[in-house]
Parts: sequence; C-alpha cells; structure tokens
Amino acid sequence: MAIADLKTIRNIGIIAHIDAGKTTTTERMLYFAGFLHRMGEVHDGNAFMDWMQQERERGITIQSAATTFYWHENQINIIDTPGHVDFTAEVERALRVLDGAIGVFCGVAGVEAQSETVWRQADKYNVPRIVYINKMDRVGADFDNVVDMIHKRLTTVAQPIYLPIGAEKKFCGIIDLINFKAIYFEQASAGLKYYEEDIPEEFMAESIDARETLYEQLSDLDEEFMEIFLEEESLSKDFVKTTIRKLTLENKFIPILVGSSKMNLGIQHLLNAVIDYLPSPKDIPEVSAKLLNGEDEIIIKTTPEEKFSALAFKIQMDKFFGKLIYLRIYSGTLKKGDTIYNQRNGRKERIARILRVFSNKKKDIDSAAAGDIVAILGPKFVKTADTITNNKDNKFIFAQIDFPDSVIVQSIEPKSKAEEEKIVDILHRLEEEDPTFHYYQSKDSAQMLISGMGELHLEIIVDRLKKEFNVEANIGKPQVSYKETIGEESICSGEFIREMNGKGQFGVVKFRLIPFTKEDYETGKKNIFKVKVNESKIPKIFWKAIEESVMNSLNEGPLLYGKLEGVVVELIDGKYNEVDSSELSFKIATGMALSQGLKKSSPIIMEPIMLLRSISREEFVGEIISSMNSKRGRIIEINKSEKNETQEIVAEVPLSELFGYSTQIRSLTQGNGSYTMEFLKYEKVPPNIQQKILKKYRGY
Repeated sequence: MAIADLKTIRNIGIIAHIDAGKTTTTERMLYFAGFLHRMGEVHDGNAFMDWMQQERERGITIQSAATTFYWHENQINIIDTPGHVDFTAEVERALRVLDGAIGVFCGVAGVEAQSETVWRQADKYNVPRIVYINKMDRVGADFDNVVDMIHKRLTTVAQPIYLPIGAEKKFCGIIDLINFKAIYFEQASAGLKYYEEDIPEEFMAESIDARETLYEQLSDLDEEFMEIFLEEESLSKDFVKTTIRKLTLENKFIPILVGSSKMNLGIQHLLNAVIDYLPSPKDIPEVSAKLLNGEDEIIIKTTPEEKFSALAFKIQMDKFFGKLIYLRIYSGTLKKGDTIYNQRNGRKERIARILRVFSNKKKDIDSAAAGDIVAILGPKFVKTADTITNNKDNKFIFAQIDFPDSVIVQSIEPKSKAEEEKIVDILHRLEEEDPTFHYYQSKDSAQMLISGMGELHLEIIVDRLKKEFNVEANIGKPQVSYKETIGEESICSGEFIREMNGKGQFGVVKFRLIPFTKEDYETGKKNIFKVKVNESKIPKIFWKAIEESVMNSLNEGPLLYGKLEGVVVELIDGKYNEVDSSELSFKIATGMALSQGLKKSSPIIMEPIMLLRSISREEFVGEIISSMNSKRGRIIEINKSEKNETQEIVAEVPLSELFGYSTQIRSLTQGNGSYTMEFLKYEKVPPNIQQKILKKYRGY
C-alpha cells in the first residue's frame, strides 16, 4: 500500500459527555463514507466502534476505539473516546497524539460535566477542534441555549457556521452560513442525498444576523479578513473558509456545526468540516522532544524521510493478536521486520507485524510513515508513553502522557487456590493495558487489592476477569485510596557500613525533609529531590542512585502505606569511602534515613476530593445544599437554567462521603435529581478525620 500524502491525513478524536452521541456520530460517519454497509445502534448493542462485550451490554464506550476510513480521497484515522469520567484516561492518551477533535454536545443537555473535563484536556494539549451540536430532533433541543452554554463555560471564540432549520420534530435541515443556502436531507435515502434551496423567509433575518456575527468574529481575529470585510460588499466563499481553517489551526476559532446523527442529518457536512478545518500532520510540521541527558529540547520534523520515531500511546491485550501496541508515528517510516529501540529501557526489539486498525478488526500492512496511527505486534517490553526509534543513538523522549490518580480500592480474592497465580498474571496484563488500574498487596492484611478511577471502572475489570478470562473472584467493598504528605520540616540520617559477601559497603547520608510551598506545587511535580552537598562529601556518580532510592521510599507513607506527595527532600550531608562506597550502600542508607525522617515529619493523610454536580428542580436545592454541607462539601457555584426550573449545584466533596450518594439524591429529590462527579485533587484531611481513618484502618 502506498504511503499517503501527509496533506490528506486527518488524525481526529470524538470527545464528549456520556450519551451526547459520540459513538452514533462515528457510526454515521463510517456509513456515509462507505466504510460500513449497515449502521449499528448503541442501544441495540451492535455499534461497530463499541466492540467490547461490556460496552454492548451497558450501551457506553469504555475503551477508545480506533478505525481508518476515507472521505473524498482523504484518510481519516478516528478515535471514539469514552464519555464516562471513570475512563477519562482513554481520552487523555487519545488527545495526546491526535491532531484535531470533534466536540459533540447534546442539543438538549448542552455542556455537561464531562464535556468540560474533555474540553480542558483538549486545551492542555492545544488540540484544534470543531463543535457538533447533536440531537436537534430531541424534545427540548435548543441550539441557541447550547451555543450560549459553550460561550459561558468553555470558550467565547466558537461561532456557528451552520444553523438548524427548526427543532425537535420540526428539525428538517441546516442553513449553511458560508454558502448562504438551506440544505434539506431526503429521508427516503436515509439522509444520503440532500439538496440546496434558498433560505426560507422565516429564517432569513436570523441567518443574516448569524453570518454578520461570524464575520465580525473573524474580523476581530484576523486583520486581513477585517480589511477585506470592510472594503468589499461580499466575501468569496473560499476566502471565508481559508480564514476559518487558518484560525482553527491556530486555536483562535472553533466552528460550530449542527445535526442529528440518529436521523442522519448533517453528517456529510461534518465530514467536510473535518477535511476543511482540522489539521493534517503537514500542518504540524515539527514536534519537540527532550534529550535524555538533560532538559534540552530538540525538534523532530514530521516527514517520512527523517529517522523513525513514534510514541506508544496505548497497549491493548487482544484476545486473538496478543499484545497490541498503538503508535503515533512522528517521523520517518516503519517497515515490517524493522528493529526498534525503546528510549525508556534501552531494549532492542523486532516488529513482527504492522496493522491498520478498524475497531476490533485488523489488516496487515507492510509499512507506515510519519503522521500515521497504526498498531504493531512483536515487542514485549514496550509500555504506554514509551518513545521508540530505529536508531539507538537517538537519545530523546517525547512529552509524557499525564494520567489521573486512582481513587478507589477494592480487595480481590480468587475463589480457588489454583486460580491465584492465574489471577495475578491477568491483573498484570490489565495493569499494562490501563495506566489508571493497579493491583498490589496490602501490608496490613496481605490482601490483594485493586485500585481504579471509580466503582464502574473496577466493576468492568471484575466483569472482564469473569467473562474474558474465565476467572471467578470474591470482591470486597469499595474503599478510598488515600495518599500521605508531611506537616513539618525534619532532619534525618542513615548509614550503611558493613561487610557483605566479603566486600565492604559504606554509605552515609543526611537529609532535610520539607513540606511543599505554593511555588513547589506550581512546578507540577509530585515530589522534589535537591542536592545541597558538594562532591567532596558524596561524589556525583552516586546522586542518581540516592535520588532513585528517595523516590522509591516516597511510594509508602508511615501511616497507611499510601504514596507520599508534596515532599521536598534535600541531600545536605554525607560521607563516602573510596574503596567501599557503592550505589547499593547509598541506596540502603537513603531508605533507612527516609523511613526514620517521614515518621518525624508529622505525616498527614490526604484524601481525594471530587467535583460534584447535582441537578434538580428548584424546590429541592435547599435539601441538596444541606446534604453537601453535612458531607464536608464546599459549594462552588449554583447555576440556574434559563430554559427550565432546574438548578445545578457544583461542590467539592470528599470521595469518602459519596458512597451510596445515588440512592440519597433520589430520596432527596423524589427521584427527579441526578448527579455527576469527577476527581479534582487530593487534599489534607482535618485532624479529627485523620484520627477516625487511622482507627478504622490501623486500629489506633
């Protein structure tokens, strides 16, 4: 297969809140592009992109699914991401490697909790995007209200380039503001055919105002457009589209489209917008990477002629293929049988197969080049976020992927002794696949524990154990995953001076442990190691080993064995011996020092705080606020809907107070309330709460 021209490739993702219509929209795009001959439905459990059994049973997307299709001779690599907060890591790694995104919003609900989360994730990676307001055929659909919500909550630079013709049952077409035509879709052809007419008189004034607003927004953002707009009576369609593309690629403008995916209205125009306004890899000609020997950055050119480099952004344990590694190729060309070098671990491995991915189906290809997204088979030691090259001398890594911390823990126990070894192997594979899932053994009870992003996340893991791997297990009740920090400064020291296996060992270290300041938190680091000792005390060759031992020691706190955060560790003194000192001796001495010092530093438990959004009728707001206050919650804002008599209460609430909240909110609102929550941050617990936690988990 010939390598595609970079200008004709689009690497895009579909991002949205759960039930906004992401998967249905993707299904329709595949159908209208001729990739599918039959449209699947999420509610029927036969959607092409929702291939996991758990997805089809629950009607939600759990794992991001990738596929490749073609529209007007352009190759589109599309990733349909989950909308549930428990699977936000799937969105994170997709946005890390994608060039553009489609933000899908429900025409009734508008901007919802997870809509804001994925929007912030796209902002973080500076991903250009277009907006698609879906479900305009639904009862309660209100295009203007959704646009207003986008402006208030997300961005002011988004403007419609299409308007709906009618709403709810009367929704029958769209108005193209650039071509200034009304577009109607033939129901007899399931929306495949459409025709243009003049804009109806009843929509003319609204359309003129909307086009004027669009042009004014473009004028504010682009001087050339402003000059031509002020000088000429009419603007060429091509010039308007070129300006929109330019500003969209610069993340200064976001086009808003409209339609109904279920009714097959507006899909072709959404596909056209992907090609017209979202970037190709050629529009992102360079990416930066960090040299392994320090903080210096280098520039990697996105061309097939450069040396090969790629980022492994996803690992999938496929039932038939084994370990699939998804790559975003940033430079060069990869061929089947090539040898790759892992810049994280230095390992050299061979590529057995290169696969073009079509959801759960795969097709072998001989090669792939810069700008493409493919899967490979063969390497055993590649992990998520690894940088791989075809040259061991290319000592650089691409920016890492930030994954949120797991906040819920459950005990897990195989139902038979014979399955104990099997379950550990499976959990290891699932941990490799999912960076937000972890398993480990409790130091207190020796129980096997699993941790994840929420109750649904762990429920899916357990369900996969049973149905995918045929392993039965007993599961404990969900518990909070706590962390720890320190409350005050302390000095600690450790020494390891003895003989081991006939060889002397000598290492002496002294540290100062300091709680984070506000400036330390702003660095984005979890913990900080500093060297405040000269090389006459401890030679530089041992500093790296000491740092590794420090960071390892901070994985277990003195109270609940939780990970420590917000600790500055300064190496302030020490001794070495020219004959007997080694990395091992300094590592052991460091571990001894930190074990002592953390206990002296007034350790504090940290708990996960969730951003809780409760929606109910006005008459129940007082009850909900009272409930949140009783749960140690802090009310952030109250948003009143202009369209109906509901209010949204936004609060920060400790996760430990929210188990069983779904039952409680139904009771408080007589079954009319709903809520969403997402992880926000870890925060120190008050002293009285810390005592309760210690009593519960440690018995004192």
